[in-house]
Amino acid sequence: MNLFAINIVLAFAWVALTGGLTLGGLTTGFVVGLGAMWLVRPLFPHTGSYFMRLYYWARLIVMFVYELIVSSLPVAKDVLTPGQFSKPALIAVPLNVTTDLQITLLANFISLTPGTLSLDVSDDRKTLYIHAMFGDEPDEIRAQIRDRFEVWVREATE
Repeated sequence: MNLFAINIVLAFAWVALTGGLTLGGLTTGFVVGLGAMWLVRPLFPHTGSYFMRLYYWARLIVMFVYELIVSSLPVAKDVLTPGQFSKPALIAVPLNVTTDLQITLLANFISLTPGTLSLDVSDDRKTLYIHAMFGDEPDEIRAQIRDRFEVWVREATE
């Protein structure tokens, strides 16, 4: 059985024992189940990769929320102040991610980040075309996507 599925079963067992099906109860059950699995990890040969993968997914989510907040500020400033300070541009970003899941996650994270939008992926799946609201430094945008988003997505999905 998949270790994540075992953790989910432990979370629901916690909810059944405590008697309240709430998001907080499920979260607590998940954390308690994670702790229990950590204690018995010598019994499962591949638990190390499970805990690292959970860490990478949590980091991906936290860093995405951080990028979401940080990128919202210039967009809000441009929208709320008179005049237009944005320099829209279409940018071709070479991809280092290879699987469909990785490309989809990367494209969705870019689209969900204010000021950027994923437009298309090339037929050979090596280039992602994006629209950037503040595209006056395309190399900086490419570097940010390559050094941040792609690394986080690759670590969480490999």
